[in-house]
Amino acid sequence: MRTVNIATKLIAALGVVAIGVFAAFLATPHRPATDANVVTLDGRTVSIAALKGKVTAVNFWATWCGACIREMPKMVEAHRKYAPQGYEMVAIAVRDRPEAVAEYAQRNALPFRVALDAGEAALRFGNVRITPTTFLIDRNGRVLKRFVGEPDWKEYEALVERALAD
Repeated sequence: MRTVNIATKLIAALGVVAIGVFAAFLATPHRPATDANVVTLDGRTVSIAALKGKVTAVNFWATWCGACIREMPKMVEAHRKYAPQGYEMVAIAVRDRPEAVAEYAQRNALPFRVALDAGEAALRFGNVRITPTTFLIDRNGRVLKRFVGEPDWKEYEALVERALAD
C-alpha cells in the first residue's frame, strides 16, 4: 500500500512539473523564431527567417479543424488591415489533404501565403500538435506570443500594432 502511495505522489509531482514546463514554454516571449521552409500552394518555397523585417503571423491550421475555420475570417481581416504597414501571414496547413487546402484557400480568397506542412515546420516550431496555433513574430524575428486556440483578438491586434510601431 505504501509503495502505491509513493508511486502516486511521484506521478503527480512529475505531472505538475510537466505542466509547469509547458506553461513556461508558452509564456516565454521574445525567443528567436524557428526557421522552417514551407512550400506554398503555388509551389514556391518560403523561409520563415526570410520574413525578418516584417511582423509575421505563422498560423498552423487545418481544413478539418472547426476552430481554425472559425478564426480564418479574423486572420483575413488582420492581414488586410495590417499588410500595408509591414504585416505578413503564412497559414501552414498540417495533417491535411492538399486538394482540401487549395479548395478552401481559393473559395475563401485567402490573401496571404498558404502552405502545406509535411511535418517539418510544425516540428521545428516546438512540435505543434494543436490547431489552431499561431506564432506572432516581431520584425527582429523574435516570437512575441504563441496563441494556442483562437487568439483573444483584442490582445492579438494590440500586439500587432505595438510590433508594427517599433
